[in-house]
Amino acid sequence: MLTITGFSKTYGDKKAVSDLSLEIKSGEIYGFIGHNGAGKTTTLKAVAGILQFEEGEIMIGGKSIRKDPLACKKMIAYIPDNPDLYEYMTGIQYLNFIADIFEVSEQERNERIHKYADLFELTKDLGQPISSYSHGMKQKLAVISAWVHEPRLIIMDEPFVGLDPKAAHLLKEMMREFCDNGGAIFFSTHVLEVAEKLCDKIAIIKKGELIRTGTMEEVKGDTSLEDVFLELEERND
Repeated sequence: MLTITGFSKTYGDKKAVSDLSLEIKSGEIYGFIGHNGAGKTTTLKAVAGILQFEEGEIMIGGKSIRKDPLACKKMIAYIPDNPDLYEYMTGIQYLNFIADIFEVSEQERNERIHKYADLFELTKDLGQPISSYSHGMKQKLAVISAWVHEPRLIIMDEPFVGLDPKAAHLLKEMMREFCDNGGAIFFSTHVLEVAEKLCDKIAIIKKGELIRTGTMEEVKGDTSLEDVFLELEERND
Protein backbone atom coordinates (compact mmCIF):
# COMPACT_ATOMS: atom_id res chain seq x y z
CA MET A 1 0.00 0.00 0.00
CA LEU A 2 2.83 2.38 0.94
CA THR A 3 6.42 2.06 -0.21
CA ILE A 4 9.11 4.52 0.88
CA THR A 5 12.41 4.10 -0.96
CA GLY A 6 15.59 6.02 -0.22
CA PHE A 7 13.68 8.99 1.19
CA SER A 8 15.74 11.95 2.37
CA LYS A 9 14.72 15.43 3.48
CA THR A 10 17.03 18.35 4.25
CA TYR A 11 16.34 21.64 6.02
CA GLY A 12 19.19 24.00 5.23
CA ASP A 13 22.36 22.23 6.34
CA LYS A 14 20.52 19.69 8.47
CA LYS A 15 19.44 16.33 7.07
CA ALA A 16 16.20 15.59 8.91
CA VAL A 17 15.74 12.15 7.32
CA SER A 18 18.42 10.15 5.54
CA ASP A 19 17.87 7.32 3.05
CA LEU A 20 14.74 5.89 4.68
CA SER A 21 13.10 2.82 3.14
CA LEU A 22 9.92 1.17 4.49
CA GLU A 23 7.02 -0.87 3.16
CA ILE A 24 3.55 -0.86 4.72
CA LYS A 25 1.20 -3.47 3.31
CA SER A 26 -2.59 -3.58 3.27
CA GLY A 27 -3.88 -5.00 6.54
CA GLU A 28 -0.95 -3.67 8.59
CA ILE A 29 -0.83 -1.25 11.49
CA TYR A 30 2.72 0.11 11.24
CA GLY A 31 4.12 2.05 14.20
CA PHE A 32 6.81 4.70 13.77
CA ILE A 33 8.69 5.59 16.94
CA GLY A 34 11.62 7.76 17.90
CA HIS A 35 12.65 10.66 20.12
CA ASN A 36 11.54 14.24 19.44
CA GLY A 37 13.27 15.54 16.33
CA ALA A 38 14.06 12.06 15.01
CA GLY A 39 12.32 12.69 11.67
CA LYS A 40 8.91 11.10 12.26
CA THR A 41 6.72 14.11 11.47
CA THR A 42 8.89 15.05 8.48
CA THR A 43 8.40 11.57 7.04
CA LEU A 44 4.65 11.51 7.67
CA LYS A 45 4.18 14.94 6.08
CA ALA A 46 6.13 13.83 3.01
CA VAL A 47 3.96 10.71 2.71
CA ALA A 48 0.86 12.91 2.98
CA GLY A 49 2.13 15.13 0.15
CA ILE A 50 2.60 18.19 2.36
CA LEU A 51 6.42 18.34 2.19
CA GLN A 52 8.55 18.26 -0.92
CA PHE A 53 11.70 16.14 -0.69
CA GLU A 54 15.07 15.98 -2.41
CA GLU A 55 15.78 12.27 -2.74
CA GLY A 56 13.94 8.99 -2.98
CA GLU A 57 10.42 7.97 -3.86
CA ILE A 58 7.13 7.49 -2.03
CA MET A 59 4.53 5.28 -3.67
CA ILE A 60 0.93 4.96 -2.47
CA GLY A 61 -1.20 2.28 -4.09
CA GLY A 62 1.33 2.06 -6.90
CA LYS A 63 1.28 5.83 -7.61
CA SER A 64 4.01 8.36 -6.94
CA ILE A 65 3.31 11.16 -4.45
CA ARG A 66 5.76 13.25 -6.50
CA LYS A 67 4.32 12.60 -9.96
CA ASP A 68 0.63 12.06 -9.17
CA PRO A 69 -0.08 13.73 -5.81
CA LEU A 70 -3.82 14.15 -6.43
CA ALA A 71 -4.35 10.44 -7.13
CA CYS A 72 -2.37 9.61 -3.98
CA LYS A 73 -4.28 12.06 -1.81
CA LYS A 74 -7.57 10.55 -2.91
CA MET A 75 -6.45 7.31 -1.25
CA ILE A 76 -5.26 8.71 2.06
CA ALA A 77 -6.34 10.49 5.21
CA TYR A 78 -3.87 12.46 7.31
CA ILE A 79 -4.29 13.38 10.98
CA PRO A 80 -1.51 15.73 12.18
CA ASP A 81 -0.24 15.89 15.75
CA ASN A 82 -2.09 19.15 16.28
CA PRO A 83 -5.55 19.17 14.65
CA ASP A 84 -5.57 22.52 12.82
CA LEU A 85 -9.18 22.62 11.67
CA TYR A 86 -11.24 25.46 10.18
CA GLU A 87 -12.43 26.91 13.45
CA TYR A 88 -15.01 29.23 11.88
CA MET A 89 -16.94 26.14 10.74
CA THR A 90 -19.21 24.05 12.89
CA GLY A 91 -18.30 20.40 13.37
CA ILE A 92 -20.93 19.20 10.93
CA GLN A 93 -19.93 21.79 8.33
CA TYR A 94 -16.34 20.57 8.53
CA LEU A 95 -17.30 16.91 8.14
CA ASN A 96 -19.52 17.72 5.16
CA PHE A 97 -16.68 19.80 3.67
CA ILE A 98 -14.34 16.79 3.86
CA ALA A 99 -17.05 14.50 2.47
CA ASP A 100 -17.59 16.93 -0.42
CA ILE A 101 -13.88 16.96 -1.28
CA PHE A 102 -13.81 13.16 -1.44
CA GLU A 103 -17.18 12.97 -3.25
CA VAL A 104 -18.89 10.88 -0.58
CA SER A 105 -22.59 10.40 -1.28
CA GLU A 106 -25.14 12.02 1.03
CA GLN A 107 -26.38 8.67 2.30
CA GLU A 108 -22.90 7.29 2.99
CA ARG A 109 -21.67 10.44 4.73
CA ASN A 110 -24.77 10.69 6.90
CA GLU A 111 -24.44 7.06 7.97
CA ARG A 112 -20.72 7.38 8.79
CA ILE A 113 -21.00 10.75 10.55
CA HIS A 114 -23.89 9.47 12.65
CA LYS A 115 -22.01 6.27 13.49
CA TYR A 116 -18.69 7.81 14.52
CA ALA A 117 -20.07 10.96 16.16
CA ASP A 118 -22.25 8.77 18.35
CA LEU A 119 -19.30 6.51 19.19
CA PHE A 120 -17.17 9.49 20.23
CA GLU A 121 -20.11 11.16 22.00
CA LEU A 122 -19.71 14.22 19.78
CA THR A 123 -23.14 14.30 18.11
CA LYS A 124 -24.60 17.03 20.34
CA ASP A 125 -21.59 19.26 19.67
CA LEU A 126 -21.55 19.06 15.86
CA GLY A 127 -23.68 22.20 15.57
CA GLN A 128 -21.18 24.23 17.59
CA PRO A 129 -18.26 26.17 16.06
CA ILE A 130 -14.98 24.28 16.16
CA SER A 131 -13.44 27.30 17.91
CA SER A 132 -15.43 26.28 21.00
CA TYR A 133 -14.03 22.72 21.00
CA SER A 134 -11.43 21.44 23.44
CA HIS A 135 -8.26 19.84 22.07
CA GLY A 136 -9.72 16.39 22.66
CA MET A 137 -12.94 17.27 20.80
CA LYS A 138 -10.93 18.60 17.86
CA GLN A 139 -8.92 15.37 17.82
CA LYS A 140 -12.13 13.32 17.77
CA LEU A 141 -13.47 15.44 14.89
CA ALA A 142 -10.23 14.95 12.96
CA VAL A 143 -10.51 11.18 13.44
CA ILE A 144 -14.12 11.16 12.24
CA SER A 145 -13.15 13.22 9.19
CA ALA A 146 -10.49 10.63 8.33
CA TRP A 147 -12.90 7.72 8.52
CA VAL A 148 -15.82 9.47 6.78
CA HIS A 149 -14.41 8.97 3.26
CA GLU A 150 -13.06 5.44 3.75
CA PRO A 151 -9.44 5.96 2.61
CA ARG A 152 -7.10 3.09 1.83
CA LEU A 153 -4.22 4.47 3.92
CA ILE A 154 -4.46 6.50 7.13
CA ILE A 155 -1.43 8.50 8.29
CA MET A 156 -1.49 9.71 11.90
CA ASP A 157 1.00 11.72 13.94
CA GLU A 158 0.60 11.07 17.69
CA PRO A 159 -3.14 10.32 17.34
CA PHE A 160 -3.74 9.53 21.02
CA VAL A 161 -2.58 12.90 22.37
CA GLY A 162 -5.52 14.73 23.91
CA LEU A 163 -7.90 11.77 23.82
CA ASP A 164 -9.49 10.53 27.02
CA PRO A 165 -9.01 6.81 27.84
CA LYS A 166 -12.42 5.83 26.43
CA ALA A 167 -11.82 7.65 23.12
CA ALA A 168 -8.29 6.25 22.87
CA HIS A 169 -9.63 2.72 23.36
CA LEU A 170 -12.26 3.33 20.69
CA LEU A 171 -9.65 4.65 18.24
CA LYS A 172 -7.51 1.54 18.75
CA GLU A 173 -10.51 -0.66 17.95
CA MET A 174 -11.26 1.42 14.84
CA MET A 175 -7.65 1.14 13.68
CA ARG A 176 -7.68 -2.65 14.02
CA GLU A 177 -11.02 -2.98 12.24
CA PHE A 178 -9.88 -0.67 9.44
CA CYS A 179 -6.78 -2.77 8.76
CA ASP A 180 -8.61 -6.08 9.15
CA ASN A 181 -10.84 -4.84 6.31
CA GLY A 182 -7.85 -4.25 4.03
CA GLY A 183 -6.72 -0.76 4.94
CA ALA A 184 -3.26 0.26 6.12
CA ILE A 185 -2.18 2.60 8.91
CA PHE A 186 1.16 4.34 9.37
CA PHE A 187 1.37 6.28 12.61
CA SER A 188 3.83 7.76 15.07
CA THR A 189 3.48 7.52 18.82
CA HIS A 190 5.43 8.06 22.02
CA VAL A 191 3.12 5.68 23.88
CA LEU A 192 5.22 2.53 23.55
CA GLU A 193 2.77 0.32 25.48
CA VAL A 194 0.07 1.16 22.91
CA ALA A 195 2.43 0.50 20.01
CA GLU A 196 3.47 -2.85 21.47
CA LYS A 197 -0.11 -4.06 21.84
CA LEU A 198 -1.50 -2.57 18.64
CA CYS A 199 1.12 -2.69 15.90
CA ASP A 200 1.82 -5.50 13.46
CA LYS A 201 5.17 -3.95 12.54
CA ILE A 202 7.35 -1.22 13.97
CA ALA A 203 10.11 1.08 12.79
CA ILE A 204 12.49 2.91 15.12
CA ILE A 205 14.15 6.04 13.80
CA LYS A 206 16.93 8.10 15.37
CA LYS A 207 18.46 11.32 14.06
CA GLY A 208 16.80 10.72 10.71
CA GLU A 209 18.10 7.19 10.25
CA LEU A 210 16.26 3.90 10.55
CA ILE A 211 17.88 1.79 13.28
CA ARG A 212 15.43 -1.11 13.63
CA THR A 213 12.37 -2.41 11.77
CA GLY A 214 10.33 -5.59 11.55
CA THR A 215 7.37 -7.36 13.08
CA MET A 216 6.73 -6.63 16.73
CA GLU A 217 8.10 -10.07 17.64
CA GLU A 218 11.25 -9.52 15.56
CA VAL A 219 11.92 -6.13 17.10
CA LYS A 220 11.25 -6.81 20.76
CA GLY A 221 11.85 -10.56 21.12
CA ASP A 222 11.29 -11.70 24.70
CA THR A 223 11.63 -8.23 26.19
CA SER A 224 9.40 -5.13 26.00
CA LEU A 225 9.35 -2.53 23.23
CA GLU A 226 10.27 0.10 25.81
CA ASP A 227 13.39 -1.82 26.82
CA VAL A 228 14.43 -2.29 23.19
CA PHE A 229 13.83 1.38 22.40
CA LEU A 230 15.85 2.63 25.36
CA GLU A 231 18.69 0.20 24.64
CA LEU A 232 18.88 1.29 20.99
CA GLU A 233 18.78 4.97 22.01
CA GLU A 234 21.74 4.48 24.34
CA ARG A 235 23.66 2.21 21.98
CA ASN A 236 23.53 4.68 19.11
CA ASP A 237 24.50 7.76 21.12
